[in-house]
Amino acid sequence: MRTFVDTHREAFGVEPICNVLQIAPSGYWRHAARQHDPSLLCARSRRDANLIPELQRVWQANMQVYGADKVWRQMNREGITVARCTVERLMKRLGLQGVRRGKVVRTTVADPAAACPLDKVNRQFKADRPNQLWVSDFTYVSTWQGWLYVAFIIDVFARRIVGWRVSRSMRTDFVLDALEQALYDRQPERTDALIHHSDRGVQGGFYRSLQHLQIGGANRMLIFATPEAA
Repeated sequence: MRTFVDTHREAFGVEPICNVLQIAPSGYWRHAARQHDPSLLCARSRRDANLIPELQRVWQANMQVYGADKVWRQMNREGITVARCTVERLMKRLGLQGVRRGKVVRTTVADPAAACPLDKVNRQFKADRPNQLWVSDFTYVSTWQGWLYVAFIIDVFARRIVGWRVSRSMRTDFVLDALEQALYDRQPERTDALIHHSDRGVQGGFYRSLQHLQIGGANRMLIFATPEAA
């Protein structure tokens, strides 16, 4: 808001803008005075202003790969005494971060060639009874033995997981197994008009789950996907 006042103060005046934004004019004038005279800043702000150029120099000199820990150690090695939490806070403010190990796991890859049923929910995830709306997805968890993938089916009415499976790979079968568990546990009737909502990820095998249920469940459930990839 202070930047907005700085930009438009010449055209509209400070006090009218502050009245519209519901901020105290005295607070803005205090900010303007500190901008004009840095000696009015508090001790922490003055120290931050001195540390930021050094922090940016260390981060740039090390090919922008250092995180807060390494930047903090390097600054202390150079005789710049600073707390690690201060380095982390300033790097977060500046949008600086180090390179992280490990691969980025992408669990949803949309298949533009696959059939896309209509979105029957329209982002309104509400249900008046059990077995009216199920939502499904799968995610990943890092363990000492590698990545594990977890598929789950949630009944929106009770916010309860009614089916789940764990796998070492993003295969379609383990998503179908979670769906089979939910069907076995809940035993929905044909008259329930149950809706199963998922994203368009091809790894989730949600198009295959439609075929699977049409063959094994005789249209016991309506399967559909949202029009955009999650």
